[in-house]
Amino acid sequence: MPRSNRRRPQPGDDSLERLLSGWKRTETRRGAAWTVQPVSAAQAQKTYTCPGCGRDVVPGTAHLVIWRADGVLGDAADLAARRHWHTACWRIS
Repeated sequence: MPRSNRRRPQPGDDSLERLLSGWKRTETRRGAAWTVQPVSAAQAQKTYTCPGCGRDVVPGTAHLVIWRADGVLGDAADLAARRHWHTACWRIS
């Protein structure tokens, strides 16, 4: 049998997490830094309320998850306060 040259995942290898974190970016709005992470339609499985328009972000809708990147209470508090936005609502905010 021929040898495979593909890299095999090692135990504890979080390559998927690294791939997903590559999508994250930091944006500055209203004088504050925000972490923006896209969520694909396939990943969107719950209903959320968009803070931009007040309407539901329904399952199966691609959207953005936004949280403060420079909050004074620490990373854990910022991540706990994240919100799900329609992409268009975040763009016009």
